Amino acid sequence: MVERYYRLNIKLSLNMDSIDNEELYEHHFFEVEKKHDLIRIDKFLLLRLANTSRNKIQKSISSGHVFCNNKLIKSNYKVKPLDKISIRFEYEPYNREIIPENIPIDIVFEDNDIIVLNKPSNMVVHPSYGHYSGTLVHALLYKYNDLQDSVDNQRPGLVHRLDKNTTGLMVVARNSNSLNHLSNQFSDRTINRQYFALVWGDLKNDQGTIVGNIGRNKKNRKLMTVFNNEEEGKHAITHYKVIERFRYITLVQCKLETGRTHQIRVHMKHIGHPLFNDLEYGGDKVLRGTTFSKYKKFVQNCFKILPRQALHATQLSLIHPKNNKLVTFESSLPDDMISVIDRWRDYISNV
Repeated sequence: MVERYYRLNIKLSLNMDSIDNEELYEHHFFEVEKKHDLIRIDKFLLLRLANTSRNKIQKSISSGHVFCNNKLIKSNYKVKPLDKISIRFEYEPYNREIIPENIPIDIVFEDNDIIVLNKPSNMVVHPSYGHYSGTLVHALLYKYNDLQDSVDNQRPGLVHRLDKNTTGLMVVARNSNSLNHLSNQFSDRTINRQYFALVWGDLKNDQGTIVGNIGRNKKNRKLMTVFNNEEEGKHAITHYKVIERFRYITLVQCKLETGRTHQIRVHMKHIGHPLFNDLEYGGDKVLRGTTFSKYKKFVQNCFKILPRQALHATQLSLIHPKNNKLVTFESSLPDDMISVIDRWRDYISNV
């Protein structure tokens, strides 16, 4: 077989599971010592950043990428004790050859315009920093050699994505018309996306709506957080409905009105119900239940069965780009979530 090579202009990102401008930067954070002398910001950073030139630092300052105590600063600023300094450098774009890989894909539907698939867990959607092979894009290019590049020439056929360890439905465009049509639907928020999630705790209400701006966590830029003011982050709305209660955890259906990075995970944590076994957002600990060792062992066994956040994209409704008809696709819960749910049913019935 002749290998096919695809040269895409890829900007590497620190965060492998999200799409926004913050991905294109390398971030560094410093807190000035109590007894530190007053020195210019460029000199301070030059002493702190190994193998970084003064020119690179000054360029970052002039580009508006250096902050002190969350405020933009100029090159003549002198750092003071206990200042909190952050600087970011833009990754240089470079060409990287993507070699299609023969990775099985669970295709739910396909025609000449769209592909609907079930993404498995532990799969990054597209190449990014630290993920140069084994992505969904590598698998797609092996099976479909005519996918159209996205607007930025980085993600062929992609109009959205799922986190690395989130499973479920995704739609991929097969031509430029579909790419534009689907992109507009996502932009206009007319695509219906529903998820099933296991969350910690017993939700007070059977249904509800979570509204809160989502943006990068200022202490850890790989994570997202909810801001209490409207000036920071991006507007985000998540609707949820309780499907089944297991006393200490709850199965909920979530419907996205917006599509922010880690939206369901961040919103559910915000209201005190992080996703079951969500490592990044604190759900990988025993957060509810008894103190008995038998219970803790039960939860740990569930974590082993479901070694990821308990989140699955179960339904996707969209207007078909060719015939303009509404089409709906559904996906059953994966085996790992089903197994854990069954175990919780048994556990609660015997308590």
